[in-house]
Amino acid sequence: MVRKTLWVAVVMVGLVAPVSAERLLIPMDLQQTNHLKAYGLAFWILEHEVTVEWLLNYRGGAFSVDAIDLIAREAQLRGVSYQRIDEANMASVYAEIDAANMDVVRLEKSPRIAVYTPPNSQPWDDAVTMALEYASIDYEKLWDEDVLSGKLSEYDWIHLHHEDFTGQYGKFYASFRNDAWYRDQQRLYEADAARLGFTKVWQMKHAVAQ
Repeated sequence: MVRKTLWVAVVMVGLVAPVSAERLLIPMDLQQTNHLKAYGLAFWILEHEVTVEWLLNYRGGAFSVDAIDLIAREAQLRGVSYQRIDEANMASVYAEIDAANMDVVRLEKSPRIAVYTPPNSQPWDDAVTMALEYASIDYEKLWDEDVLSGKLSEYDWIHLHHEDFTGQYGKFYASFRNDAWYRDQQRLYEADAARLGFTKVWQMKHAVAQ
């Protein structure tokens, strides 16, 4: 237990102690080899309580962070392109940002992310969940009961994918109403509505939308 605690402490020291005044610049323009993984890297850095600068409109919205070896190593493992920028060149970057339609936003904590999706959905059912999974960005699933119980306020960012809150079971009725997956979805909606005290699915969906 003592050895494990010591190892965690060493890792945290490695993350919070930059080796010099250098910065790591993570470009988001065409020089970036993996944009989604780069977003995931920024999220990972924030999870480890290291401040990230988001350079809006500079090189596609690049990220800048203290030149910490563990972060550079993580970028390499994820296949994310980065550059080491010394203090003088970083000052030039800031000057360029100040002189143009750009800005520097300091990110200090990782956001809590939720996706409004049925509990039986798969990551490939939604392009956003696919992107989050690929980028290794943590998220939670949120559904009608969670919304009605007031959990929306627990999250910083919530994704809805063209949701239908009319209670008509979605836009696929004409083509898929006899398919097993569609019938399972209908049964799920009706069971949820009954369990939450609604006579009709549309009543539940209207309450969720409010």
